Amino acid sequence: MARSFAWDRFAFGFGPRGFFWAGPRGRRRRWFESGDMKYVILKLLKDKPRHGYEVMKELEEQLHGCYSPSPGTVYPTLQWLEDEGLVVAKDVEGKKVYEITDVGRRFLDEHRDVVDDIFDRVRDAVDRTLGGGMADVNRSLGRLLKAVYRTGWRARDEATRQRLVTILDRVLSEVEALAPAKSSPAA
Repeated sequence: MARSFAWDRFAFGFGPRGFFWAGPRGRRRRWFESGDMKYVILKLLKDKPRHGYEVMKELEEQLHGCYSPSPGTVYPTLQWLEDEGLVVAKDVEGKKVYEITDVGRRFLDEHRDVVDDIFDRVRDAVDRTLGGGMADVNRSLGRLLKAVYRTGWRARDEATRQRLVTILDRVLSEVEALAPAKSSPAA
């Protein structure tokens, strides 16, 4: 059985795609509770009509890549919303584009507190996961690790690997020099 290191999991360090984001018994933690997705999708469709793939990509972008909804979540929810009359699907250039209806707008307004709670909860989780400005640092670290391992594995000679070690040691020294000095305990 071939194994590969999942570099995309490292993209956010130890966050939602990372090594320690599993819940009890190794299950992944959920970003949304059961039933939340209908509100989330309606809110996205209130901004503008979208097809299913656009809904998935917009949600992933709004959550800074921390969550990527699956087609198995989005499309059944869109179908449910359509069955309930909250959205209407139109064929646009061969794609099924969903648009919120007036009934859907009223539903969203009636449940505004639920919608706000969902987005506040998820926004807080994203902020905690990414550590605010840490998103760029984590992304860069992921790219660096990928390049280091790729270069190390593809190196045809030990001299190249040693040069890589020298570069990494220099970078480590520079990074450590940026860290604030630890205060020593009072004597």
